[in-house]
Amino acid sequence: MRIELPEKAAYIIQELERHGYEAYAVGGCVRDSVLGRVPQDWDITTSARPGEVKAIFGHTIDTGIAHGTVTVMVDHEGFEVTTYRIDGEYEDARHPKEVIFTPLLREDLRRRDFTINAMAYNDADGLVDLFGGLSDLRQGVIRCVGDPAERFTEDALRMLRAVRFAAQLDFQMERRTKEAIRTLSGNLARVSAERIQAELVKLLVSDHPEQIALAYETGLTEVFLPEFDEMMRTEQNNPHHCYTVGEHTIKALTGVPADKVLRLAVLLHDVAKPLCRSVDAQGVDHFYGHPERGSELAGQILRRLKYDNDTTGRVRALIRWHDDNPPLTDRAVRRAISRIGTEQYPGLFAVKRADLLAQSDYQRAEKLAYLSSYEAAWNRIMEQDECLTIKQLAVNGQDLIAAGMRPGKEIGEMLKRLLEIVLDAPEKNTREQLLTFVMNENPFTYDE
Repeated sequence: MRIELPEKAAYIIQELERHGYEAYAVGGCVRDSVLGRVPQDWDITTSARPGEVKAIFGHTIDTGIAHGTVTVMVDHEGFEVTTYRIDGEYEDARHPKEVIFTPLLREDLRRRDFTINAMAYNDADGLVDLFGGLSDLRQGVIRCVGDPAERFTEDALRMLRAVRFAAQLDFQMERRTKEAIRTLSGNLARVSAERIQAELVKLLVSDHPEQIALAYETGLTEVFLPEFDEMMRTEQNNPHHCYTVGEHTIKALTGVPADKVLRLAVLLHDVAKPLCRSVDAQGVDHFYGHPERGSELAGQILRRLKYDNDTTGRVRALIRWHDDNPPLTDRAVRRAISRIGTEQYPGLFAVKRADLLAQSDYQRAEKLAYLSSYEAAWNRIMEQDECLTIKQLAVNGQDLIAAGMRPGKEIGEMLKRLLEIVLDAPEKNTREQLLTFVMNENPFTYDE
């Protein structure tokens, strides 16, 4: 099998070979090339020691030299070049305490996580596949190299990576690999929130975010997202639903675009339902207040997983408003947009659509028709560039002061009143009409 190496990666390999060393492209770039995908990075493994690599190439960066990694720069593009190594004892379920350099490619490949990531390639030797990676790629299988319990004990994050690869590649997880995750899932608690967050995002924005169910089945969500486990256990005895809260969420994830904020919002949009569940006299479940409470709980979860403030704020807002359904008049929709925030659209429509398509068939046609009308009203309002915020008013605080109002909190209150007027009647958003209203109101707030 021949892989088309990028010119710069091929140059590095050839230079190492010219100086008497072995060198191969390795890992994910080989896997993706075999699958016909475009690799994001090209990593190279070599028998050369870090100092020998540095001596060959003029521009290098010591990115991980203690573990054998040197970044070789070729025309401002970096390539990680790592010496063949054997990992020493893992003392924190994540990092080896030490590494031992080895002259043997086999020893380097056998320490890797999954067979599909343990293949190497160069033009001289072709594909080096010592652990059945090519067969597993063809069969669509995620399988550990060697003993899965040993691989996951070395690095607990590999368990979540296994689920992430299943989602990205639409592969099945091999039985022994899955069983080892079930047994060792608790070790994920020793991995940093930042590492877990990164894997969760990759899983969610993959083509198969529904594989979050695999993280649940193997006990991983119980460690980093126990709220999801509670969602999976919460029934929804209500005509509008036909799944548990968690099952509904899994289905909804497949109906929203592959955007980090949108998929996080859908993942957590009903996170408070287990806390808000009530049962009426007819035995029907209700979840009053779950959007507001869910927004608060989602904030706690996202902070726990070390998401940035911008992401957290945007996700919380989408959750807070995902069940908000204003009357279908332009006036009411303008007020809704102003209340919710223009920045939440059109993402809010995507979340609402995914939510309702993951419900039962009950009144589905009516719900979809409502959502289409809501979106049409939003489009119409945006096309007409109607005023929705104080910043869009034809006057500002300085205009009010220039017209005679005393500086102070009354300025802000007056701008809010003006916005209320304009939300009802967009045609009144002119400097003349707004200042006329101001001058006819509360004359005692003006300087004599």
